[in-house]
Amino acid sequence: MGRGYITLQSGSSAKCDYLVVGSGLSALVFAALMARSGRSVRVLEAHEFPGGFGHTFPMGKAAYKFNAQFHYVWNCGEGQPVHRILQQLGLDQEVTFEQYDPDGFDHMRMPGYALDIPADNVELTRRLVDLFPRHARNIQKFISLVQEVSRGLDLVTPPVEASQLLRNVGTALTTARYRSCTLQDAFDRTGLPLPAQTLLALQWPDFLLPPRQLSFFAWVMLFTGYQRGAYIPTKNFEHVIDSLVGVIKGSGGEVLYQNEVDAIHMKNGVVDRVRAKNLVSGEYGEFTGKTIICNMDPQRAAGLIGLQHFSGRLRRKLSYEYSPSNFMAYCAVRDIDLRDYGFGRWNVFHSGHEDLNVAFDQMYNKQDYSNPSFAITTPDLITRDLSDRPPGQQIIELLTVADYNYFQQLKQNDEHAYKRRKKEILNAMLDQVDAHYIPGIRKHLAFKITGSPTTNERYCWCPQGNSYGSNMTPENISMRRLNHESSIDNLYFCNASAGFAGFAGSFWTGARLYQVLSGCAPL
Repeated sequence: MGRGYITLQSGSSAKCDYLVVGSGLSALVFAALMARSGRSVRVLEAHEFPGGFGHTFPMGKAAYKFNAQFHYVWNCGEGQPVHRILQQLGLDQEVTFEQYDPDGFDHMRMPGYALDIPADNVELTRRLVDLFPRHARNIQKFISLVQEVSRGLDLVTPPVEASQLLRNVGTALTTARYRSCTLQDAFDRTGLPLPAQTLLALQWPDFLLPPRQLSFFAWVMLFTGYQRGAYIPTKNFEHVIDSLVGVIKGSGGEVLYQNEVDAIHMKNGVVDRVRAKNLVSGEYGEFTGKTIICNMDPQRAAGLIGLQHFSGRLRRKLSYEYSPSNFMAYCAVRDIDLRDYGFGRWNVFHSGHEDLNVAFDQMYNKQDYSNPSFAITTPDLITRDLSDRPPGQQIIELLTVADYNYFQQLKQNDEHAYKRRKKEILNAMLDQVDAHYIPGIRKHLAFKITGSPTTNERYCWCPQGNSYGSNMTPENISMRRLNHESSIDNLYFCNASAGFAGFAGSFWTGARLYQVLSGCAPL
């Protein structure tokens, strides 16, 4: 897609090899790989921009550009999965990444404590022991557990090699014992003191779950992934998405925007076509494909098809709960340099509470943001992209958790109260930024806009404003979770709820489905 124009389609279309419903990141990776391999591919997208939560939107008469939600990514270094996939697509020289500071890619801040998370586990252990010398053994036990479970998860990630499992039976068994554990369970079993728990889990906005609900497996995958290298695209996320679309189109595929699929038809036990409404013209068109790839939320897709068409096993898997949503503040500052205030090639995670379970409960369940826990990111200090704001300004973004039902009811019942509440939450976070990081930040704000869970639902087409598809609890991060298989022969799922969430997870999900359907060797 070229920025500044929209491709539209209506009426019937010829059958292609792969009809992809949705243009989230995993779908674009799949479609690009298939198109480049010579298959005919057509992608239908309801939004005017591709990329799902990875898309970039203009604001303020296009003077500002923001990526939807909050992102920094992993598995993008040379030889790592994202890099290998980009090589396969011929994009590895065009789509490059800038690395966060390996000596402290996440800066954790809470009352009385500060910890910069390094890539090196020996250094991480040393920093924690310096803070909590009486708990040195517990700290070493926890870090060792994380390393072993990380190795174990690599062993059981498809495609599984039986010989590797046999050579590492002890690691595999240790990992299996933690498959139903939360992060809080792992903290408790290793006896970490509460402040150490909080410092290690302070990047909870990456999951939008507190330690007592978050899958230990999910936390290990992300934490160790960032230790192997935390990154942001050199030219920002817009360039990544547009590059993938470019491969699809350059290989003869189509990406059709503002075509919302509202019906999926079955015939003789297979999906034979979908109906899409052109959101510009109001016309309906039917699209067919030999194989249908569903990047749409699986629950929503199943509702359109009819649950009776799925196996009982799949119906049970489709009963997952959605992940929580977020509250996002997109801001720009002028007349200051954020590097003078302790910001740089890292993120900052703040909490006014020592217990993150309490902090989450107060914000998500009690709607109390008087002492918020939230993330701060300053992408301009890392990326080389200068096109996202006017000269002389810098982007700063804030993110915390938010309950969809609360905001949805507020918006429906009282639009003024909804807007007032968004302003109150923004001010609560700005109060903390003013007190702890940037004194007088409000006088430097050149631009600010907020997004709530209903904003996510409206602009990212995610049910209930969810940020990660299925909730990242132990029940949903296990071998029993939904995958690409739909129980319908020519229909495959390809999204966060049927794979893995996040940038690297989405790349892996799309590439894995490509491997399954093409028969190609793992990338």
